[in-house]
Amino acid sequence: MLNTRYFSWHWVLALFIIMACENEKEPQSSWEPVKGHIMSKWAKEVDPAQVWQEYPRPGLVRSAWLNLNGLWDYAINKESENQPTEYDGSILVPFPVESALSGVKKTVGSEKRLWYRRSFEVPDQWDGQEILLHFEAVDWEAKVWLNDDEIGEHRGGYDPFYFNITRYLKPGKNELIVRVFDPTDDGTQPIGKQTKNPQGIYYTAVTGIWQTVWLEAVPETHIQHFKLTTDIEKGEVAINTMVSNGSTKDLKVKAEIFANDMAIASATAELDHPLSFQIPSPNLWTPDNPFLYDLKLTLVENDQEVDHIKSYFGMRKISLGKDEKGFTRILLNNEFVFQNGPLDQGFWPGGIYTAPSMEAMKYDLEITKSLGFNMLRKHVKIEPRSFYYLCDKMGLLVWQDMPNGDKKIGPSDPDIVRSEASAKQFEYELSEMISHLYNHPSIVMWVPFNEGWGQYETARIVDWVKEQDPTRLVNNASGWTDRGVGDVNDMHHYPDPSSPEPEENRAIVLGEFGGLGLFTDGHMWQTDNWGYRNLASEEELITKYEQYYDRVWSLMNETGLSASVYTQITDVEGEANGLLTYDREVLKVDEQATFNINTNQFLRSPTFEPSGGLFNKGDQLTIGALNGKEIRYTLDGTEPEANSLKYTSPIELLENVVVKAKSFGDDEESRTITATYTLTKIKRPIYKFAYSERYRAAGDFALLDEETGSTSYADGKWQGFHGDDLEVIIDLGEVKNINKISMNFLEDTKAWIFLPQGVEVSLSKDNQSYHDIHQSNFDIPNTNTEVNIEKVNMTPDIKEARYIKVRAINVGKCPEWHDGAGGKAWIFIDEVAVR
Repeated sequence: MLNTRYFSWHWVLALFIIMACENEKEPQSSWEPVKGHIMSKWAKEVDPAQVWQEYPRPGLVRSAWLNLNGLWDYAINKESENQPTEYDGSILVPFPVESALSGVKKTVGSEKRLWYRRSFEVPDQWDGQEILLHFEAVDWEAKVWLNDDEIGEHRGGYDPFYFNITRYLKPGKNELIVRVFDPTDDGTQPIGKQTKNPQGIYYTAVTGIWQTVWLEAVPETHIQHFKLTTDIEKGEVAINTMVSNGSTKDLKVKAEIFANDMAIASATAELDHPLSFQIPSPNLWTPDNPFLYDLKLTLVENDQEVDHIKSYFGMRKISLGKDEKGFTRILLNNEFVFQNGPLDQGFWPGGIYTAPSMEAMKYDLEITKSLGFNMLRKHVKIEPRSFYYLCDKMGLLVWQDMPNGDKKIGPSDPDIVRSEASAKQFEYELSEMISHLYNHPSIVMWVPFNEGWGQYETARIVDWVKEQDPTRLVNNASGWTDRGVGDVNDMHHYPDPSSPEPEENRAIVLGEFGGLGLFTDGHMWQTDNWGYRNLASEEELITKYEQYYDRVWSLMNETGLSASVYTQITDVEGEANGLLTYDREVLKVDEQATFNINTNQFLRSPTFEPSGGLFNKGDQLTIGALNGKEIRYTLDGTEPEANSLKYTSPIELLENVVVKAKSFGDDEESRTITATYTLTKIKRPIYKFAYSERYRAAGDFALLDEETGSTSYADGKWQGFHGDDLEVIIDLGEVKNINKISMNFLEDTKAWIFLPQGVEVSLSKDNQSYHDIHQSNFDIPNTNTEVNIEKVNMTPDIKEARYIKVRAINVGKCPEWHDGAGGKAWIFIDEVAVR
């Protein structure tokens, strides 16, 4: 269900068709993806002769271009070695060398260099023009040679760059060589979520060319770039045009505006003067009406056309303002529109940073729209320019993160101090991001820092971004390191939603929440997977999702929350908390139900307590409805109807049963919720301190269900205690002869999970008089440790007992050396086995 309007895009789309004729064809040697991981359906359709053939710069279109994607030669050698004389094989550009779709899938590292080589011929019809060689993105440092001449180098893993190669060309074949150096997390440059050692929230690194490489023919004097700003109150558009080789010439720029193929406005101005014009009755761009005007810019000298390009733009405004309750809100075109979207990390199982095709990349955006989202947060990655073109066209607001690097800080730490080189590189790449993406109406917010990664001189950076782009909002720090500057206070809160306190001059937003995990057999990247809270079924996932969003919509009204970002649209490697699987094969939630929830068009479903699973005979099932609506339920697995059993009091559970329930209101009804209850003779453990709601897939019986948790701490099988001690009494049902007791504790200090300071175990026949049988202690480490499961075994001197009391003492707070110093530490326990 995709409610999207597509407007007249014949100029750009025509080029997407023409480009097949402009592709440089190279003989294709044998190639196949490297096997070993899951793949998307689009990855299986990749053709080396037709890979990523779309025009790469939709915001500044010319017809004369040549695509250089396809099979290149590659080699990996040591830093000290010169240009290779022999190459290792073929690599499929534009997929990074670590990816399966590159056909290589090798790591490079900071001590080696990656080399590329290919040849090309310039079309005869380009004679007399300047030839530009474009790289849309190379991670991280690229040095380029053409016909043995060094033509330049570039540092920056996310921004497009080019060289004028006209004077280096020769007739016939030209040999192009690229050398890449990428230190990944050995350096301080922006890297986003890339790491040499993928785990948790960090993923496989990317090295080398990962976006399109292409040639372009231009006049000697040509339009290089333009900056377009709209004013919806005045109905004005202002354009500043930058021209190459035009400083000594008498040049003018003519702009022509088209709406639905009809010319509606035009203006001409001297090159050194801003060009502005009126749009009669402007059609404003919104997610529900993503109207785009077509634009033609012509460079004129002495009344003769020198160059022209085609583009587009949208009329829209993003700002802050007060609503009728006095809350500071984010306004779109002077109206409050709640911005709701997923965290979008842009990783793919076949190509890592590079989607297997334009169609694949478009699918992620289509499913985002079809699920009822009107926004996405592009998380610490910058996409190809065609990604933002699609967002412009489809009507998706974008919060654009800046990828970061360098040191990380905790919630209570001051900003880091970057070296001069680190700060200079960060600010260069940040400036390039803003410049290249400035004209996209979909982008409404810049996010320079996320959760303290590389965060430095926050107030200065916010002011600096505002100077470069005063038309958009700036989020000073998404997450836990807000410095009180910028346009929003952005909270991260997992898994359930929450909100900052309202502020007078800034809007409040929930920049991350959710992370509900659901493992999907046959669609997982690896065996150890996790979510911020793992669930057992699609039914549990949509039910908890609905509960969370019911709270989001309440916060919108109660605290003035202006936006929310749900983690996340797809699984990523070991992170299984996506609404889609990593291979995009399975949508884990019902599409229509999710659309209704995300657009606040739903009646809240009832809730079950307990929510299913094991129970003891005589336990009570409570069905609740926060909305006060009537609840109807069934106990035979049939669908509840208006005349089904009416819920009035708790239900006594006596046997295995499937319960279904639904809320009914005036001419509306909720989703049906379903839970299965299984009778067990195992007595329910008694907990003195409550375990965390995040890790309760097996509920109260998790310690006795014979399913041991793995080192993937969020696999749903552990019991987690956040900042509290653990004290639990296990009832064996009768006095038994006990020979051995064992239990498991998890240590994963990077995830704030520490072994308990002490473990005490005692036995009793009557639950009154207890006798100590075991005490052990663990040292608090002084640095991060390897993930480890510590098994505690004991053979009691006292053999006969009915009750076992286990007490584990939490370290309380993370130690001073830890990234989360002062934050609550976790104890994780599982499987108390008794023989």
